[in-house]
Amino acid sequence: MKTALITGASRGLGAALAESLAQTHHIIAVGRTTGALEEVDDKIKAAGGDATLAPMDITVDAAMQQLCRSIYDRWNGLDLWVHAAVHAAPLSPANHVNAKDFSKSTDVNITATSRLITYVSPLLGADGTAVFLDDPHDGEKYFATYGTTKAAQIALARSWASETVNTGPKVRILQPKPMATALRARFHPGEDRAPLAHPRDEAARLLPQILCE
Repeated sequence: MKTALITGASRGLGAALAESLAQTHHIIAVGRTTGALEEVDDKIKAAGGDATLAPMDITVDAAMQQLCRSIYDRWNGLDLWVHAAVHAAPLSPANHVNAKDFSKSTDVNITATSRLITYVSPLLGADGTAVFLDDPHDGEKYFATYGTTKAAQIALARSWASETVNTGPKVRILQPKPMATALRARFHPGEDRAPLAHPRDEAARLLPQILCE
């Protein structure tokens, strides 16, 4: 069976994609919250799939090195990587950005992503696929921290995509619709969630784009 690494698999779209991809892939689910990962695992197993849980913080370099080494030792590589992990700092004016929030956002959204590209690329080889999820807010008022660091994450992915057009792996940048997730609720408290997409529906919509050759 093919293998799929999902970073940020414990909640939201990452969890929904882990469940959807488990129909065709063995899922390696990475997230910081063990209980949430176990819930995802229960759903995957109930649907007849299989997963390996990796409760870890992607900002811990040694943990990510060990994870990727373990993937190589056990499966000799990866077919797919979906990077859904992101840190959403509270909204604030640009001149009131909290230094701690900005640092954590940089660590998760930029530095960890850059390191993971380095570590995961050899596992994907020429034929694998890497997927990044865009959420453009750069330049919007009060989104200085999230908008800046998320845009930088996607800029890394776009550079990698340009560099691997002829050599692989395939690098895809997809833009989900607004979803009823905890992340969005932090930015829009009190919002009417009825018109928003459910992560499970959005995962189903994005799946053909993720799996297309």
